[in-house]
Amino acid sequence: MVSISELCRIVESGFQPLSCQCTLNPDGSLRIKVYDPATGRIDLLITGVSPAHLNSVREISNLIGELRIEMRAGRRAFAG
Repeated sequence: MVSISELCRIVESGFQPLSCQCTLNPDGSLRIKVYDPATGRIDLLITGVSPAHLNSVREISNLIGELRIEMRAGRRAFAG
């Protein structure tokens, strides 16, 4: 099992060159915010991510991949 601090470190490193903050909510879920450090523009903000199924680096990597897809889809939706 991966600790919450290690899980967040892996998630935060998965969005470079953007910045990422992964924090633990009081209810035990995660809040993930991906943003441009130069402008402060938020590219992704997701709350309520359950860490229960994130027990390996592979599962965490899969989550990062899914979130990157969501970010790309969001940019296309607003390109319009």
